[in-house]
Amino acid sequence: MTATRVGLIGAGGVAQRHARVLAGLPNAQLVAVTDVIPEAAGALAETYGMKVVPDAGALLAEGLDAVYVCVPPFAHGPAERAVIEAGIPLFVEKPIAVDLDIARDLAALADERKVLTAVGHHWRYLEIADRARVLLQDRPVRLVTGAWLDKVPPVSWWPHRDRSGGPVVEQAAHVLDLARYLAGEVLEVSAVGNGVPPAVDGADIDSTTVATLRFADGAIGTLAATCVLGWKQRAGLEIYADGLALSIAEDGLTVRDGDDSYSVPSDPESARVAVDAAFIQAVRGEQDDIRVPYAEALKTHALALAVAASAVAGRPVAVPSV
Repeated sequence: MTATRVGLIGAGGVAQRHARVLAGLPNAQLVAVTDVIPEAAGALAETYGMKVVPDAGALLAEGLDAVYVCVPPFAHGPAERAVIEAGIPLFVEKPIAVDLDIARDLAALADERKVLTAVGHHWRYLEIADRARVLLQDRPVRLVTGAWLDKVPPVSWWPHRDRSGGPVVEQAAHVLDLARYLAGEVLEVSAVGNGVPPAVDGADIDSTTVATLRFADGAIGTLAATCVLGWKQRAGLEIYADGLALSIAEDGLTVRDGDDSYSVPSDPESARVAVDAAFIQAVRGEQDDIRVPYAEALKTHALALAVAASAVAGRPVAVPSV
């Protein structure tokens, strides 16, 4: 079969990562790229032998089989709509928007047009995440503690709430998605932000947020997020069930089951490759292993936005049903 022809909308860091992975897949061909910064598109195109086009419309005219949308949170919406209306399979990097209305509208449109979608919550492709699910099958989860303790990324839009959504939406959404994957849906959240922005000019986000989570199946949880460090300290989950303790992050799983304790290492790159490989295989009709279609990502997005809204409002917030 011929290779799947792929176009990229966005040429920033995450697009560069996907381009690197896609270039290594034998069944994918990078065809064209567009970005609001032509120099960024040009550099990526030169690296991978792509054509630079001026906008999404020109990209869609290239006879593509699939499109990746890798734009900042505030820029989501128009590109996805154009791809869906063209009926082309769509991969979207998270977070899928800065608000819920845009994401809801896109989810409804994708469902109406029956367009194949996937979102880049690649942690679900960690082998250790599947192992954790197996360990939790017969043991009700009682407590979930999550954390994303990191720095401010070096992009101008990130420390602005109306452009990134804040650290919980832009970073800790990975942790919240894994919590949903392993412990189920969250009904209500209560969050507090410290009201102190990180030490970056013009920042208006909370540098630290703490939230409590009430899960539908009876578990309770916490989430802590901060961006005050100069490095990535930790990002992951600890899950406690009857007689079982799990600690999971991209680089490994630690298990204690009674007197038995062991660790399983993990290569984060394997999940980054797997999420792209699964999408391309689904586009080709070879396999259906898309673990986070757009409608599923919408649930994680609603949860992250609820945490952010609770921190602003200073009161508990029910997670919207989507």
